[in-house]
Amino acid sequence: MFGKKNEPGTEKKQGFVTRLRAKLNRGDSWLTYDLANLAPGGNIDEEVLEDLEAELVMADVGVEATERIISGLQKSLARKELKDVASLKQGLRTALIEILEPVEAPLIIPDMAGPFVILMVGVNGAGKTTTIGKMARKLQDDGHSVMLAAGDTFRAAAVEQLQAWGQRNSVPVIAQQAGADPAAVVFDAYEAARSRKIDVLLADTAGRLQNQQGLMDELSKIKRVLARHCEDAPHEIMLVLDASQGQNAMVQAEKFHEALGLTGITVTKLDGSAKGGILLAIAHKLNIPVRFIGIGESADDMQAFEAADYVDALLSNES
Repeated sequence: MFGKKNEPGTEKKQGFVTRLRAKLNRGDSWLTYDLANLAPGGNIDEEVLEDLEAELVMADVGVEATERIISGLQKSLARKELKDVASLKQGLRTALIEILEPVEAPLIIPDMAGPFVILMVGVNGAGKTTTIGKMARKLQDDGHSVMLAAGDTFRAAAVEQLQAWGQRNSVPVIAQQAGADPAAVVFDAYEAARSRKIDVLLADTAGRLQNQQGLMDELSKIKRVLARHCEDAPHEIMLVLDASQGQNAMVQAEKFHEALGLTGITVTKLDGSAKGGILLAIAHKLNIPVRFIGIGESADDMQAFEAADYVDALLSNES
């Protein structure tokens, strides 16, 4: 299985969580904000919750998710359960985990006759090709054979980058000349993977801006072509999102989900200017499984998403 919770490598995971906490706790947002500053007297009241509400919205949590969080805290306040900053932090932690736990879903690769096809989608610059390289490494470490498909035929650099990852991981890459039909490239890769009895096919795709209808039509065509030859393919349609895009990432998720029916999300660049809250907004509104989060360039900087670890990193006062 890929992405099991109890997989070996506990030290690596702990190191990742420590790095995640440090990365998220950079910059001025509620993620680094000491909750005591919201309640200098130590007393929690409606005004404190109003200030917290503003912090949540500024951290890209989104209006709807923020309202859900604050509504729950107001009920706790009315029941006199928020007696001090510690109880407020615990109440906030519980509320955030309740939003994120339903989308905590590791990617499982089942035993099957043909290749398990993962169609990777997302706008340019989100880290899609790099994510493919990291996933290829993780899949190999988990004992799976992997093939890559260079379906972004619009950018020569994308093909070269994917081929570089293939060489680094000793993974075959199926590619054609620039400008080739992306659906034909992915189909050729599927046939090659099936004939070689490859376990997993990772297909890169173009990533022009999400408001270009041509891109969505092209991605839908790839999906249709695969489905004609394998009813269940692609088995995973994974959106790669740049966390630093904030609310723009939400718009991207909505557009891609509407056009393709996403089955998974990977969030990258949590080491940049990200405030981290956008993941809560997306989880609350779209309820799409979150497979991985990434905080850097190396393979170990991408790990399976775990809600409690993520929330604890958000709320940590450590830097």
